[in-house]
Amino acid sequence: MIQLPRPKLPSYDYDEWRRLPFPDRLRLVCQSWAEDGYGTPFLVYVAYLLKIGLYVGGWLAFCSLSSGLGGPSTLASWWAEPEALLKAVLWSMAFEILGLGCGSGPLTGRYLPPIGGVLYFARTGTLKRPLFPKLPLLGGETRTALDVALYLTHLALVFRALAAPSVGLAELVPIVVVFPLLAVADTTLFLASRAEHFFTALVGFLFVSDALAAQKIVWVSIWTWAAVSKLNRHFPAVVCVMISNSAVVRIPWLRRRMYAQHPDDLRPSKLAHVMAHMGTITELVFPWVLFFGDGGTSTVVALAVMLGFHLFITSHVPMGVPIEWNVIMVYGAFVLFGAHAEVRAWEIEPALAALLAIPCLVLPLLGNFFPRHVSFLLSMRYYAGNWAFSVWLVKREALDKLRRVRTSAPLVHDQLARLYDPATAGATVSKVMAFRAMHLHGRALRDLVPIAVDDVDAYEWLDGELVAGWALGWNFGDGHLHDERLLRAIQARAGFEEGELRCIFVESQPMLQPRLEYRVVDAKTGERARGTIAVDALLEGQPWPEPHAAAGRSPLSPRPAS
Repeated sequence: MIQLPRPKLPSYDYDEWRRLPFPDRLRLVCQSWAEDGYGTPFLVYVAYLLKIGLYVGGWLAFCSLSSGLGGPSTLASWWAEPEALLKAVLWSMAFEILGLGCGSGPLTGRYLPPIGGVLYFARTGTLKRPLFPKLPLLGGETRTALDVALYLTHLALVFRALAAPSVGLAELVPIVVVFPLLAVADTTLFLASRAEHFFTALVGFLFVSDALAAQKIVWVSIWTWAAVSKLNRHFPAVVCVMISNSAVVRIPWLRRRMYAQHPDDLRPSKLAHVMAHMGTITELVFPWVLFFGDGGTSTVVALAVMLGFHLFITSHVPMGVPIEWNVIMVYGAFVLFGAHAEVRAWEIEPALAALLAIPCLVLPLLGNFFPRHVSFLLSMRYYAGNWAFSVWLVKREALDKLRRVRTSAPLVHDQLARLYDPATAGATVSKVMAFRAMHLHGRALRDLVPIAVDDVDAYEWLDGELVAGWALGWNFGDGHLHDERLLRAIQARAGFEEGELRCIFVESQPMLQPRLEYRVVDAKTGERARGTIAVDALLEGQPWPEPHAAAGRSPLSPRPAS
């Protein structure tokens, strides 16, 4: 058994906890999360810190290959050059699609190996999600040699540009041409590369005279839509869950203050609501101060505020760990709005404005009003708490059938079994149940689990995020990656019988609509139930099941299954 620092375990005995009824188990694990979060060992946070060093060090190394830039010793003279920002974008794209960025490490259920990415994307036979499943050559759900060749070609083109002494159209155009083919072949790769940010930025760099103006529009649109998406009832719960899992806020009484009345009432406290509103206002207002700033006092103040905003997020090391992305957001802010405050983004040429309008306006707008059809990443709804999600309930005696799927990593249960004793491994993975249930939309599970299965105690609880990471090689909050399409692909390989695998799918709340949609699906027989969930009713009661007389009215409005 490989030795890894032990996580902080719940105060209850795990074996006794397993024998309790489901409502009691969920209550105890949520109360444990409120105090200790995921229980991550401190050395894991150190590993993430070292990874930031790898990310920054890689950027410095590639910049040193540019004839117009230099090495770390002359950083002050070139850090704000457009090519330095361009290489940061290219390196970020490569870092993410290799699997080294968000979605890596223990805080996304990756232990051995700690990444997915290249281990899946460069291997034939693994699952993929083509944009058009029946498309010749690029369609199909199984990765082919052509898919692997496209992926490696894209990486080669990106590293060719990173190593170039000067990055121009000859280096960028091939990337911009090949990458859409890669995205058509596997939408997971498109999302894993954080294309809504980095690919859009590369397109902007094709317009040399307006390159920095284009980046300003990209940066401000990301901040703005992220803030707009937080104008909901979900975000205060995100703050609670994040602070309880913080790498820096380790004071128990402060963590308890995030809740209305710990441990019996784990709804967000007034403090959590205030923090959520302050964060939303910050992200909504100060980017526009930067956008219209002239480099004077208002710009300096806004840059300081946004630096503090991203340091707050990064220092808390949220689940999903998008820490490198926060680094480039801060770096780009200082380059674009500090060193190049004179660039007027509203003066770009019409053709570029029309191109940028698609990813920076149209897709986020559609994604907020029609979330079923647009990834939350393309919608720029980061960390709003309003995400599509799924829970996969597998009969314990049928769990081995999942292992028939060709992947590059074991199930998270198997990974943890190589590191810890059974009680420690089980207690660790059970915390994911609390993470899901403590978000506002996760409270719907109180009513959905009994619809999905008659005896939840006979099933293993798998969060869809962990299923996607294990089956597809990448996961970062996009519930569309582990929807019915993935279920059908897994069923084709695993062959579950009726009742052995039941999935609960919950969609995001559309903007200005008071409800979410849900579906309950059996792996073999298909959809069993569907309906809507009243968001206001989710505000009542706790994350764990209670009698409706105490918790309030049921939030569900069932409809006939299709």
